[in-house]
Amino acid sequence: MAVFTFEDQTTSPVAPATLYKALVKDADNIVPKAVDSFKSVEIVEGNGGTGTIKKISFLEDGETKFVLHKIEGIDEANLGYSYSIVGGAALPETAEKITIDSKLSDGPNGGSVVKLSIKYHSKGDAPPNEDELKTGKAKSDALFKVIEAYLLANA
Repeated sequence: MAVFTFEDQTTSPVAPATLYKALVKDADNIVPKAVDSFKSVEIVEGNGGTGTIKKISFLEDGETKFVLHKIEGIDEANLGYSYSIVGGAALPETAEKITIDSKLSDGPNGGSVVKLSIKYHSKGDAPPNEDELKTGKAKSDALFKVIEAYLLANA
């Protein structure tokens, strides 16, 4: 198994503590409200902390799909969160898992800077498919913007 690491960074007008609360602590409630295509979030293993596996069901192309999301670490004091995609529609066949480490910090004008480290754990030594990476990033960016807009509208 090879591991390929990608770094990304974005900014948000939403304050770090508010964004962290929405994306980590209240995500199971906020995401289905903010994103029409998300249908449900259920814990399939664990108690909500590190090691918990959640099944997130959503509608895509008229079809109900799911993703399995495993919490790898929660660092509330430093606004850090780590999770892995371990199964379902968002996990390419060539990947064992995809781990996303995120860290929020103070950004311009009271907003946030979001730093991401994405680790793609391949099943072999082959690098990830570039088109799959671009599609995954586009979906992730769109999801983030929808949640951000929801928070701004409901502040």
